Amino acid sequence: MGKPMTDREISRRRLTNQGLSRPRFAKPADAVGWLCAVQAQDFAGAKWAVGARMRAATDAAIERAFNAGSILRTHLLRPTWHFVLPADIRWMLALTAPRLKAGLASRHRQLGLDAGTLKRSNAALERALRDGAQLTRDELREVLGRAGIAAEGVRMAHIMGRAELDGIVCSGPRRGKQFTYALLDAQAPSGPQLTHDEALARLASRYFASRGPATLHDFANWAGLTLADARTGLRAVKGALRRDVVDDRTYWSSAALPAERAATPAERASARALLLSIYDEYVSGYKDRSAIVAPGDSGKLWPRGNAVTCIIVLDGRIVGTWRRRLDAKAVSVELRFFAPPAGAAKRAVAAAARRYAAFLRLPLELGPMS
Repeated sequence: MGKPMTDREISRRRLTNQGLSRPRFAKPADAVGWLCAVQAQDFAGAKWAVGARMRAATDAAIERAFNAGSILRTHLLRPTWHFVLPADIRWMLALTAPRLKAGLASRHRQLGLDAGTLKRSNAALERALRDGAQLTRDELREVLGRAGIAAEGVRMAHIMGRAELDGIVCSGPRRGKQFTYALLDAQAPSGPQLTHDEALARLASRYFASRGPATLHDFANWAGLTLADARTGLRAVKGALRRDVVDDRTYWSSAALPAERAATPAERASARALLLSIYDEYVSGYKDRSAIVAPGDSGKLWPRGNAVTCIIVLDGRIVGTWRRRLDAKAVSVELRFFAPPAGAAKRAVAAAARRYAAFLRLPLELGPMS
């Protein structure tokens, strides 16, 4: 096992395994497939999460991939949106949907969504979306209303979420800025059929390859699994993994880091900064985030109300927050550091902001670094 890993080594290996240290993926589907699933309730942030791991990417290119169906968006793992590949969506739903549906049963009773109502709503959605139709949530609300099913407010969200978990619908292409739904059978007509234990092993293998070093608890939390199921998955693949013990915590990762292109002289000489969403897999992929953020700074990160916090990452550590303002002419980026940054940090973060603006294909207006 060699010398115990430091927090810096843990974060360095995670950046490499996640494809963030020097992006290596050519297509959006390559990045999503490597990560297995990408948290995506913040759609703009999720597109950037994919783009940040690609050698060359634009927001428009990832939007095209989403609209073409090469990456899909649905609820699985934990009860939130994720990007996932058509080839993976069915076995991941089969693995994680039963636990999610059981967890939502009480809320569904409160909303009057009994088994009969959900069966009728699924049938109405299937009829409306057959023959390749793609409809917005508002359009589907009208469909349900005509079928005698009340679908206002949060009740509609739960009806659609249940249809996703039942494998009836998933994302369709966007219509302007509006999201649509399509039949899962149209977007992902087939996929491998795995046993429960085979699916656990596949998920564990891909999780620890793309996010290691990580613990069993990290895996269980990310996947929405019981510890028993997470342990079963890890047990099946740990013979191919590297094991490190740090402060009585056991970390698992691939035995070898993925191959990377050689760093340029400028990259070797400078700090590496990233501007990411708080929902990026670099954060949401772990239960224990102590290796990447100081305890005193952790409470400054999490979203309040409808706000989405974005994070500044410098050499693997979260050192501040940022926000963007976007219009047709430019993207404005405002930065706030937890501690006054040094000159090298400022230059690295400015370079990260320029990369983000290039992804959007917009001029950058960079605010002061406070």
